[in-house]
Parts: sequence; structure tokens; C-alpha cells
Amino acid sequence: MNRVAKCVRIGHGQRARIALTALALLFCMAPTPGDVGGCGQKPAELDASIFFASKANIDCQRCQECGVASKSCMRACDVSLALPTQFPERCVPLVHDGEVCLRALQYASCEDYRAYMSDIAESVPSECNFCPEPAP
Repeated sequence: MNRVAKCVRIGHGQRARIALTALALLFCMAPTPGDVGGCGQKPAELDASIFFASKANIDCQRCQECGVASKSCMRACDVSLALPTQFPERCVPLVHDGEVCLRALQYASCEDYRAYMSDIAESVPSECNFCPEPAP
């Protein structure tokens, strides 16, 4: 009887390893979302005016939620200031890129948001770094 039970356990363990390996292969073989135009979306250029207005709105809300009182937060909340209407030259982010960036901002921790809105050493989430500057 012990021998039969031992065989069953070995068989179960092997099945589990095979299933885990198959699952890993499935995920490794699938294209990344950016490779296919972002979850079924057709590639379309991101509208700079809409993006920067949406980002300023999120920045202002998150600054208030997180209690950040930097100059960057004040600018984000100042509706009288003109927002950028275009991206830097040769920078052409897609709509999906903008969606990923805005979602990352919405779900960032307050600690991360303090860094994003810092007046001294502002950082940029990797999801929002559409057109990084080339290294010198």
C-alpha cells in the first residue's frame, strides 16, 4: 500500500511541475501589450493638449490627497496657467502610452508622488518617460 501511495504522490508532483511549466511557457510566449498596440487598440498618436490637461488634473488631485504643497503642485492646480500643447520634437507617444502613464500616476503611493512633484529633484515615473533624453 505504501508503494502505491508513493507512486501517486510522485505522479501528482510531476503533474504539478508540468502544469507550472506549461503556464510559464504560455506567459513567456505571449507578446507584451506594447508590442500589439495596447490591448487591441489601433496605434494612434497621443493628443498633447488632452494628455497634459488630464495629467495636471491628476497631479492636483494627488497633491491634495497626499498633502504635497510644492510649487509643482501649485502649478498643477492653477487653472489659469497655459498647459503644453505639444510634445518635444521627434517625440510621438501613442494613446496607450498616455493611458499607462495616467494610470500609474493615479495608483502611485504618496511617497512616490512627493518625488514626482518635488521642487528640488523631480522624478518621472518610467511609464511617463515617453521620450527620454539621450545620455550625454
